[in-house]
Amino acid sequence: MARPADRRGRRDARVIFPPGSTIGIIGGGQLGRMLAIAAAQLGYRCRIYAPEASGPAADVAAGWTQGGYDDAEALGRFAASVDVVTYEFENIDPRAIARIAGTVPVRPGALSLEISRARPEEKAFVTALGGRTAPYRVVESLDDLHAAVAAIGTPAILKTCSLGYDGKGQARVDDPADAASAWAALGGASAILERRIDFLAEFSVLLCRSADGAMLVWDTPENVHVDGILARSTVPARPAIVAQAPAAIALARAVAEKLGHVGVLTLEFFATPDGPLFNEMAPRVHNSGHWTIEGAVTSQFENHIRAVCGLPPGSTARAAARVVMDNLIGAQANDWHAILADPTAHLHLYGKSEARAGRKMGHVTRLEFDPAG
Repeated sequence: MARPADRRGRRDARVIFPPGSTIGIIGGGQLGRMLAIAAAQLGYRCRIYAPEASGPAADVAAGWTQGGYDDAEALGRFAASVDVVTYEFENIDPRAIARIAGTVPVRPGALSLEISRARPEEKAFVTALGGRTAPYRVVESLDDLHAAVAAIGTPAILKTCSLGYDGKGQARVDDPADAASAWAALGGASAILERRIDFLAEFSVLLCRSADGAMLVWDTPENVHVDGILARSTVPARPAIVAQAPAAIALARAVAEKLGHVGVLTLEFFATPDGPLFNEMAPRVHNSGHWTIEGAVTSQFENHIRAVCGLPPGSTARAAARVVMDNLIGAQANDWHAILADPTAHLHLYGKSEARAGRKMGHVTRLEFDPAG
């Protein structure tokens, strides 16, 4: 490793890890893959830790350690083999991160995980900072669900408190009579019932905070979801979103500061007639920021690596007049030849072997330039 052992153990948030250091990434999916690619361009090596034997990040990483996220011994050995640790998703026990933080710096820290991995905690956290959410109730039983339906009304959506993503762990409650079937669909897991909102559009704020507290924000993408999965992100967003972006960005900055977050932080919002309504957050790089790889001067992945390693951030300025990112879901990735026939297309395939329905297999980004520019 590039750093002496005593430097690895330092708790100073401003320590710099120079090129040649080894970054440990917890999680080996497509986000880990793109983080490792960005790190390699800056001269870093990455090692992956994940429960699976392999994954999309394996193709581009220097090493892979298989182990459970609750395996303290395996995590400890992994932490001892790298200079700094980050992660690609939030469904990790914060206690595991707290354990290895005594051995090696972990960026972002355990608090970012603790708040973002459970919906009630993140909603309460954001509300305390002045953010607005849809009406919701915590649900621990079918009786709780009936009471929640009576309190906030329908239509609503029942969501597991943790582990849900891409529309998973959710059930619609269009009528009070749907409560029992929705509760059964989630298997009786702890959940929240959230009132469905009539919104104008969906958007996200992508922010990167450095260890010294400096923050940069990318242009706000407008997001379109299909069946709970992000289908398209576009920048610039429509004027209705652009008008609400400053308030959303101010909230994201307050969240990042309160968490002491280091790296990329993503907050998702609904644009409503009354202003931005917070939906959820992710303490990491995010699908709605994939457009930044070609569409910004510095991508979310590179700036995350820069922040984690204590390097100066790169510009987040948009690199084209308009940028559109489309996810390739399931068999859509099989159209790679037709996509590449479009000279404006930037294709990213994640190396997944099976194109299952609802599975993110890749994405394609197209840049549009001002003819007069």
